[in-house]
Amino acid sequence: MAVKNQILDMTPLGMIFTVVKSKKDTEGKSLDLEWQLLPQCNMVDPLYHVHPEAIETYHIVEGEMEFFVKDKWISAKAGDKLKVDIGVKHAFRNHTDKIVKVYNTHEPAFDMEDYFEDVCKVVELAKNRKTNKVSMKNIKTLLLFGTLMRNYRKEIVAVDPPDFLVRILGNISKILGIDYNKKK
Repeated sequence: MAVKNQILDMTPLGMIFTVVKSKKDTEGKSLDLEWQLLPQCNMVDPLYHVHPEAIETYHIVEGEMEFFVKDKWISAKAGDKLKVDIGVKHAFRNHTDKIVKVYNTHEPAFDMEDYFEDVCKVVELAKNRKTNKVSMKNIKTLLLFGTLMRNYRKEIVAVDPPDFLVRILGNISKILGIDYNKKK
């Protein structure tokens, strides 16, 4: 369970999140985060996804970035706000060479904070020790992310890559006993 001011470091994916208000702080109404999107974040293999039961909002605090919403990429700069309704396909990326700062909310919170904490675990296991990067072309990474996505179907569902492939990877992971919560 996340706590206020907790850092969720996903640097190998190009992201660092800070918890502003946890699920506990808002009595489950929202999860509020401050994001730092590192330069070129999500320029390769962004996760196109939906939140089946939650609304997500973004307020660009500093910099500029791009969002994919429904069927197209749109630009956003400091001061812009964007709301993504329940079930709408979306993704984001920082196409610039500067850090972008974003205030992000998920309403209601459900277990999104646990999802992000688990993303950090997966990243730690999946990152290349030499480059400190995560490649979505690596079978270990795909199986770990399949497991992750299987565990949070109420919070987030992949659209691209297709959900059925992600579910298959999650099931293969289960059969193989792959679990990002196991101690090395």
